[in-house]
Amino acid sequence: MGRTRGTFNTKGMWLAGGVLAAVLALTGYAVFSGGDDGGDTPAGKGGASASASASPGPSATYAPPDDWTEPNSWAALPRGKRTDDHGSQVGFPKTAEGAVAMMLAANTTDIEGDKTNTDEQLRIYRSYIGKADQSSENAEQIELNGQQSDKALAKQMGVAAGQPLPSGAYVRSTVVGYKIIKKSDTEVSAWLLSRVVQKNGETAKESGSYTRTLAGAQWEDGDWKLTGDATARAQSDVQGQAQPHIVAPGDADFNSSGWTAIRQAS
Repeated sequence: MGRTRGTFNTKGMWLAGGVLAAVLALTGYAVFSGGDDGGDTPAGKGGASASASASPGPSATYAPPDDWTEPNSWAALPRGKRTDDHGSQVGFPKTAEGAVAMMLAANTTDIEGDKTNTDEQLRIYRSYIGKADQSSENAEQIELNGQQSDKALAKQMGVAAGQPLPSGAYVRSTVVGYKIIKKSDTEVSAWLLSRVVQKNGETAKESGSYTRTLAGAQWEDGDWKLTGDATARAQSDVQGQAQPHIVAPGDADFNSSGWTAIRQAS
């Protein structure tokens, strides 16, 4: 099966595509990397330095293969039971799949028209970050970081800062695979494999690539929430281990890396 070559060479796309990682980074515990590093680099040590140990931005080195290799593992993850005041799905079941489904929801973003990266970062922060990691200072920093990324994206797309993106332009992130690191009744950690695409207008060609994010979630007040403590423990658990390859579903390395592909829920 023919597949489109991945490209990920714009600063605006990198900033907009890393919404979940940008939010998690404020807790001091986020690992975010892109491109295809072959999966042989051991995961970084815990703490804020782990974010710096990952690649500085997604690269354009990976091209999905022409031959399709069926993923060994598929999952249809549950949906949230309701939509909160911020427009996010919440109310996920108290299972490992429910925790991953929340992580998927927290890393599914759509920036287009009047909707900005700032809007998406604040939505994720308010809907999916645990209470211990929420503060007025963090919210302010997320807004400032989001505004900077929106300026970079506007420049990339040829519009003035603060103006809607051009007609037909967008940046979208969707989780396409996951690998559970550790699970219990109240805490789950996982690697997330995401596809991020950008289109700069109606007639522009869509470009995209894949990213890998490490996340940890805890059961809090009847739902799963992303927390710095859980992500720190996840970093400790993967320290010294080879990270899963950043590859597309259909690539043979997807299976050898232990990824589970995601079926869209009906």
